[in-house]
Order: sequence, then C-alpha cells, then structure tokens
Amino acid sequence: MIVSRRTLGALALAAFAANLGAATANAEDKVIRIGYQKYGNAILLKAKGTLEPKLAAIGYKVTWAEFPFGPPLLEAINAGAIDFGHTGEAPPIFAQAAGSAIVYVAHEPPAPEGEAILVPKNSPIKSVAELKGKKIAYAKGSNSNYFAVKALEKAGIKYGEYEPVHLAPADARAAFETGRVDAWAVWDPFYASAQAGADARVLTDGKGVVSNHQFYLASKSYVGPNTKAIDVVLTELKAVDDWVKADPKAAAAQLSGPIGIPAPILETALKRQSYGIKPIDDAVIAEQQSIADQFFALGLLPKAITVKEIAWRAGT
Repeated sequence: MIVSRRTLGALALAAFAANLGAATANAEDKVIRIGYQKYGNAILLKAKGTLEPKLAAIGYKVTWAEFPFGPPLLEAINAGAIDFGHTGEAPPIFAQAAGSAIVYVAHEPPAPEGEAILVPKNSPIKSVAELKGKKIAYAKGSNSNYFAVKALEKAGIKYGEYEPVHLAPADARAAFETGRVDAWAVWDPFYASAQAGADARVLTDGKGVVSNHQFYLASKSYVGPNTKAIDVVLTELKAVDDWVKADPKAAAAQLSGPIGIPAPILETALKRQSYGIKPIDDAVIAEQQSIADQFFALGLLPKAITVKEIAWRAGT
C-alpha cells in the first residue's frame, strides 16, 4: 500500500495527540516537547535519561514523542504539537518548501555509511545500474528519497527511469520481504535490521554518493524565548555523542532494552552513525541548498527555497 506524506502526517499527529495532550505542561510550567525517531542521537538521549535533571535545574520539563520518520515529525513541529526534533537532510527541505515554520538549530557530521540500497540476497540484481525500470521502495521526502535519486543518477539512471514506491520503513520492509518491490533504500537501524533478519544484500551505501547529515530543528516561534532549554538539550546530546562514540558496544547493551532494538543490531547501527554535534554553518547550508536545488529541478518541490533563511545561528 502506498501511503501519501499528507496521510502519514495526519495519522502521526492523530496517533500522538492523546499522549502529547496528556503530557503537555500547565500554562505556568516551562516545557520542551521533543520528537525522536528510531535512529539518531535523540532516542539515545531519551534512553540515557540524563536530560530530565539538567532541564529541571533551569525550570523546564521534557516530553517525548516517537515518529516513524522525518516528514511527520516536522509536520508536528509546524502544527505546534512538538518544539524540537531531528531528521535527515531531505525532510527540512520539503518542509520549508511547504511553508513550515521551522529553523535549523544544529547538525551532526556526515554518516554516509548509515543508509543503503538493499536487494534480496537471492536477487539477480548485482549493481545499481540494473535498477533501471525496477520498483524501489523509500519513504517520500526522507533522506532515502534523496539518496536513491543520487545513487541512481550516479549509475546513469535518470529520475523517471525507475518506479518509486513511497512507503514508510515498516511497510517498505514488508514489501521488500514479499517481493513486491525490487529494492529498498533505507537508513539505520532499519538497514542493520534488514541485514540481520531480512536476507538483505547491499548494492551500495551512501559513501561517495551523499553526506547523510542529521539535523536538529525547532519551531521558529520556540527558539527565541527558550534558548536556554535548547542549549541544555544540545549539550546533553553532545555528552551522549561522546559516550556512544567511545564505546558503542557498551552503549548498545545498555540502550537496547529502552530503545527496543536487539543489541547486536543497535551496535551495528551505532558504529555507522556520526558523532560530534555542530552549529549550523555556511558549509552545511550550502550542502542543503544543493539538495534543495536538485529537488526543485526534478519537479519534486513546489517552489525554489533559500535554506539560509531558516538557519538559526545563536551562539555561532
């Protein structure tokens, strides 16, 4: 089943409304509502449990909401359901083009080995160039959307010379395992999980194709009045970065239960992740602008955008 981005966003917001409503602080309380996914350092921070006491020291509470992938998370920020979250490179570009009131806050270094195009182990397809005319699953507007476009372009296949099948990761895995698609472009930990349990074979990862940055984003109306809270979150994200980078095996063992991912799969994903949170700078803005320009040239954006217009540079 192909699910539209709009439908996914509506379903995600509806699903989280009850939990978010129950967790929303009273008017006199200060709160930061964080959206996270099954990848990246925000879920590690949640599992670690170090953020809550640091925020309490400055008079803030935190609530958490899980999202299936980036576009619904950014729709939730735009709708006022959460204040802060993280995605890959592509979702903020689609969100900005749609008029979402978001700003870039920080980013992680490139992690190109953290996403891949997969085929079944017994597939006759041996190279990306053989995907011409084939069905390729990926989440529309996600990092894997851009990765698939670039990897196929590098192999000489133009956009329109293959059939994109827009599926969220769980649905894409089902389609992949039942042979309803020929290939699947996806990120960790779904990538690592497919390697471990879905008889998946890697055609290519992102190395030499895409940077695969992770971005932290926030509501434009939230950042100014709540700079202290955002600074604390970023500081704690850096501390988790340092801990996981130093000993991914131990981190995987400790976080496996809270995150709900088997330790060996989580360890594989953590070793392919990047660490070292950084402020938004001209170089990463230029990379994002290049992605946005390509999406617009392909007719995938409704209008051209200027990425630097939504870059928050406090503290840089």
